[in-house]
Amino acid sequence: MAESIKVDVWSDVVCPWCYIGKRRLEAGAAVYAERRGDAKPVEVEFHSFELSPDIPLDFDGSSVDILVRHKRISEARVREMHEHVSGIAASVGLAYDFEAVRPTNTVKAHQLLHLAKAHDVQPEMKERLLSAHFVEGRHVGRDDELAELAHEVGLDREEVLRSLKDEDFLPAVRADQRLATQLGIRGVPFFVFDGKYAISGAQPPDVFTEALTRAQDDGRSGERV
Repeated sequence: MAESIKVDVWSDVVCPWCYIGKRRLEAGAAVYAERRGDAKPVEVEFHSFELSPDIPLDFDGSSVDILVRHKRISEARVREMHEHVSGIAASVGLAYDFEAVRPTNTVKAHQLLHLAKAHDVQPEMKERLLSAHFVEGRHVGRDDELAELAHEVGLDREEVLRSLKDEDFLPAVRADQRLATQLGIRGVPFFVFDGKYAISGAQPPDVFTEALTRAQDDGRSGERV
């Protein structure tokens, strides 16, 4: 029997629902741990998914412009969407600032997350990137900015810069994306519990509590993703 419950999460660091989903998963996991005296540790691993792989590194425009130009959504509708999502983000303790958000390509950020995984700080790196993008308006596409953010969670700047330059973890990013295709994942966030139970979207915390409880009660390790 597995000693922990594995949660594989496909997401992107520029996906507003992914940050909300992360908070809701954490809230659901906290309730699960509180209710169950025999609760298992929850191990979360983040996998790469690019929402807009065609977006340039330095997009000339705002978070409104990118949806207007690339998704053909009206500016008024985009602003309504941002207000709606910001309200939901606030309900889970996140202060989104869409006016400051800097749209960018995220393939390098995903490579950094794999490097962080190799150093056992992937959860911290994921949190730092999401906060940097949605709350602080920092550029999460450039090597130098990524290296600075990585340093803040304990990684070596020079190692990060070299790894990004040499694209050490690009094959790992592509492997995640191929697996997402095989699993039929078309949108994020997407959660897989112990390789058996899937949840799509930033569902309410109680949905995650139920999934974790079900995974433990199943009692079989199963084949993991």
